[in-house]
Amino acid sequence: MKTIKYLLISVTAIVFISCQNEETLVIQDTTQNLTAISPLTGLISRVSQNPTSKDNVLDNSSCFNVQLPVTVIVNGTHITVSDQNDYTKVQAALDAFSNDNDIVNFVYPITIQYQNFKTELIINPNQLEDVIDNCDDDDGFDEIDCLHINYPIKINIYNADNQIANTITIQNNKDLYNFLKDIESNVFISINYPVSITNFKGQNVVITNNSNFESSIEDGIKDCNTNSGSGGNQNFASILTNGTWRVSYYFDDNDETLNYKGYNFTFNSNGTVVVIKEKNTIAGNWSTFINSGQDIFLLKFDDSKLDELEDNWKITEFTTTNVRLKNKNSSDGATDYLYFTKT
Repeated sequence: MKTIKYLLISVTAIVFISCQNEETLVIQDTTQNLTAISPLTGLISRVSQNPTSKDNVLDNSSCFNVQLPVTVIVNGTHITVSDQNDYTKVQAALDAFSNDNDIVNFVYPITIQYQNFKTELIINPNQLEDVIDNCDDDDGFDEIDCLHINYPIKINIYNADNQIANTITIQNNKDLYNFLKDIESNVFISINYPVSITNFKGQNVVITNNSNFESSIEDGIKDCNTNSGSGGNQNFASILTNGTWRVSYYFDDNDETLNYKGYNFTFNSNGTVVVIKEKNTIAGNWSTFINSGQDIFLLKFDDSKLDELEDNWKITEFTTTNVRLKNKNSSDGATDYLYFTKT
């Protein structure tokens, strides 16, 4: 096999020469590269995954969904769930009594489908309990199913270890979701733009770059009625001031999360924040406001060690255990990301 070189010039050219000496030239702007942990990678995964949260009234888990039709027993009443509209019947049965245990019992067997579209036949409640126990922790960020990617799309791949480049064509959600979940830490990918998506209004939107794609998905999050950022929402403040938080992701041109390992943040309702690392304590302030229609989270600290976190952060999403923030740098147009996770 010929030696392969990764050349960075005004435009990056990745030259892949296969074992059969067939040459493929992939022209790629490195500013559009994505990794397994890039925020946009996670957003696209949520658009392409099998929806698993809409039936939580049945299974109380976003790890999988129960395929319909299915029969459940609630407070002694048999309910046939034929489609998603019947979820309201189950919820009404659960709400009918205030002194019951609010348990949904399935009439087995049932078939469940995971986020990666794999299915499994469940024949008894013990098997279902084992599945739930083996599910990963739920971060609260559900599927974004009011957006649809229009296929096919092409993705460029570059493996930094063996210096192999390739381009693949993705035909459907299942293939895209599983491809993104299998990206290794040494692999860079880039989407071959333009691509198009269909929004919740049924309109086709042409996407030309990563920033455009990210903004379109974030707009879709609001349309899907999930917890998009709302600095003026008391729910955000009550979540933030409940418990202790850590920096789970910080990106400023590079992944700098490790710089904040060991720092614990406590946000107080009076607008102060206390940061503790080992025996050292750093004081600061936090506030929220609205600027040009965007919900903003402002951080200030008394110690220069946390200077990089001082900014007007746009609140993109939050759950009871996670807060996601971003900020576009006015000097170079690059986007910084800051994620907090409850400890």
